[in-house]
Amino acid sequence: MTDRTDETDDTHRPGDQPEQHRVTDGGVTAAPGREGAIPEEDTNVTEVFPEGNLDLRAGADNCYKCTTCDTSCPVAEVDEEFPGPKFQGPEQWRLKRKEDADIDGSIMSCSNCMRCDSACPSDVPLSQMHNEARGEYVDDQMDALSTEYVRNRILSNYRTSAELASKVPQLANFAMNFGPARWVMEKVLGVTKEREFPEFAEQTFREWWRERGGAHVQSSEKRIAYFHGCYSNYNTPEVAKAMVRVFEHFGYEILVPPQKCSGTPMFANGMLDDARRDAETNVENLASAIADGADVIASCTSCSLSLRQEYPELFDIDGVEDVSDNTFEAVEYLRIYEDLEGELADAELDGQSFGYHGPCHARNQGLHRQAVELFRDVDGVRVEDVGDSCSGISGTYGWKEEKYDTSMKIGEEMFEHMKHAEGEAGMTECPTCAMQMEHGTGYDIYHPLELLEDALVD
Repeated sequence: MTDRTDETDDTHRPGDQPEQHRVTDGGVTAAPGREGAIPEEDTNVTEVFPEGNLDLRAGADNCYKCTTCDTSCPVAEVDEEFPGPKFQGPEQWRLKRKEDADIDGSIMSCSNCMRCDSACPSDVPLSQMHNEARGEYVDDQMDALSTEYVRNRILSNYRTSAELASKVPQLANFAMNFGPARWVMEKVLGVTKEREFPEFAEQTFREWWRERGGAHVQSSEKRIAYFHGCYSNYNTPEVAKAMVRVFEHFGYEILVPPQKCSGTPMFANGMLDDARRDAETNVENLASAIADGADVIASCTSCSLSLRQEYPELFDIDGVEDVSDNTFEAVEYLRIYEDLEGELADAELDGQSFGYHGPCHARNQGLHRQAVELFRDVDGVRVEDVGDSCSGISGTYGWKEEKYDTSMKIGEEMFEHMKHAEGEAGMTECPTCAMQMEHGTGYDIYHPLELLEDALVD
């Protein structure tokens, strides 16, 4: 991870230079012996940008307005009214601290894809600035009784509604996709009626885990703690089961500690208090597993990014750095610690072809081509990269009625590439990207772990 602490460049300290060549505020060398110079000991330093909840002064100072972040922003590409991540990040941060100014409401149009972080050549913590600004906007400027706030709170806390729905999955699946009900949700809450709600599984992953008796492999040398996330638990337990079977194939003991939402949808909607509440539970239980000799594994790239980057950026929680330093995405971990390519060299699959989309949150971790690289030499399978465009859904973003058209415009390039790719199936590590891929093409979408299970597990 990039070190974003507030460091001072020693070469620019006035005290480190000869008295006659002190550096002035703009980095310009003062003329020696200039008349009227004020002795340093007689000056009072004014704090122009007082520190807020997060000290981002160093990051703001690193921005030299190159606009690389703006050109990489998928929202700015299709929405002319969106000012882009440069304004939402360092410019708004400075404006807010220099004047008594409100956070601009356009911050809620940022999808939190975090591509700006990867694009910035100066390591400006753009997404961290966006998260702080969103949180401040929601806390101080959004009416808690407004439709937008209530809708965003429900979407952010998906785990709560999913837990209730999973008690009666058949009824929930019918009710959530009943045409009149979807129409009412759009009119009352602003949740688009254009999307079909994902089905809830008849049996959650954690129910299956308890039923099978937990781990089938015991090992003091190879141990992982599985952070399955909400979606793999309630909606696609087949992905979580594939993760378990593949890791057990390699001799790992699997722990499934108590956990809550990773916080990704909460960050995107400015619900930082909710995110911190869940983060405290997650960090406590995952740090305990790490102390017991386990590494943390996530099968969703948004979850792994949240644990790795957003937690330590936003929360001062005991153990958060340990969790960050010891968290991995599932396929990434196997590629590091196991001879995965060697195992796959003898595997054969039945003539399957997939269009692979690398999620934005995989890109931020350098993982957006790992599935293509992993399966390119496996007999009987073809995995074709469908380009580097954003899928457009960005978690809860594409579920909002006012953002639906924007999300589909962003996804057009990906849809087009998928339709021209060989085969009629897709692959991605992100569950919401999978929703968008299926929604825009009609293809079935798989996780790389499911293909690994087919190739390696008898």
